[in-house]
Amino acid sequence: MFDIDLYREIWQAITKNKMRSTLTAFGVFWGIFMLVALAGAGKGFQNGINKQLEGFATNAAFMWTEPTTVPYNGFKKGRSWSYDNADMEAVLHHVPEIEYLVPRLEAYKQSSVNNCVYKDKYGTFQVQGDYPDLANVQPFKMARGRFLNDMDIKNNRKVCVIGSRVEEVLFTNGENPIGKYMRVSGVYFQIVGVTSPDGNIQIGADKKESVQIPFTTVQQTFNYGDIVHYFSFTAKKDYSVSDIENRVMEILKKRNDIAPKDNSAVGHVNIEKQFMIMKYLFMGINGLTYLVGLGTLLAGIIGISNIMLVIVKERTKEIGIKRALGATPYNIIRQIIMESTILTLSAGYVGLILGILLNEALGVALQGTMSEVLLNPGIDLKAGLTALFILVVAGALAGLLPASKAVKVKPIDAIREE
Repeated sequence: MFDIDLYREIWQAITKNKMRSTLTAFGVFWGIFMLVALAGAGKGFQNGINKQLEGFATNAAFMWTEPTTVPYNGFKKGRSWSYDNADMEAVLHHVPEIEYLVPRLEAYKQSSVNNCVYKDKYGTFQVQGDYPDLANVQPFKMARGRFLNDMDIKNNRKVCVIGSRVEEVLFTNGENPIGKYMRVSGVYFQIVGVTSPDGNIQIGADKKESVQIPFTTVQQTFNYGDIVHYFSFTAKKDYSVSDIENRVMEILKKRNDIAPKDNSAVGHVNIEKQFMIMKYLFMGINGLTYLVGLGTLLAGIIGISNIMLVIVKERTKEIGIKRALGATPYNIIRQIIMESTILTLSAGYVGLILGILLNEALGVALQGTMSEVLLNPGIDLKAGLTALFILVVAGALAGLLPASKAVKVKPIDAIREE
């Protein structure tokens, strides 16, 4: 099967006009290089976003209140209103498809300047009232200690969980904050945990600069009564948030004298829909990437095919002599297609390797800087093998038309050509 003379002849044909062969191969090289580089960057972007969303409940929704825009039941439009504890109980009772419902309070009524104090250190941070089930909706990790638990809620404990930035400002020289007491708006709370800075997804304030206190403790200690500022909920398995959110809004509007047609009074965001938008965005980016790469590759292949047609024309006499000496159409077709395939494959392989190396270098260069946005760019093994397969097929197709032209050359006519 391995004919050394054939490969020598192919090599001589390719190297006979080095400039033409190089420029011809560059189109294929650039197509594969662009395809791998763009696909790798797109994958890195997707990895970065997925890393930030890691653990985030994709079947969740968030709801808050907005001023009414429609007068109803004697109330004028523009009325401000709030959720309360009874609203949360009613939603859970009437919508059994909800798995977790997590109310939250933003303790903004207290002093907003230097509201957190430990010994002689102080800072301004966001104070929030939360439930333990928050961990089932928003992702976070604990760097030290624990998060809030059910006993904290039940007994209105004066405990808190602080963010990494709070620890950095209030606790210096490596002092462990767990078990220490800090003053929050004039009230002492024992620190039971510190959240990790990893992960940036947070609805509300930056968790690195947050102080989280049991929800019931905030209501009681800071005189919020039964107010709820906003809440999140997740749907049970096999249920869609989109099917649930309208029912939840209907219940809330009915309980708070909001006009059924007032679509602005209940602020809401459906995380499930946002994730679907992001999914389609990634699909679009990947589709555009492959469209650009394959288009560039196709242009290179067409270029190779055209050059091979020129080469066949130049070698008409040579092909005629071979036919006169007994070369079969198969021999002629095989040589032309192999020349095209080798030229395409060698150029494409170089482009593939350089594209992979570029992605690797980019990943190393961005590590620790933009790594949260572009994480581990590159293509997987399946994509690499697919690219190689495309190269082999493309090389064969590029030589198919010139080969069919070559076998149509009549030996006597070819020998007569000068």
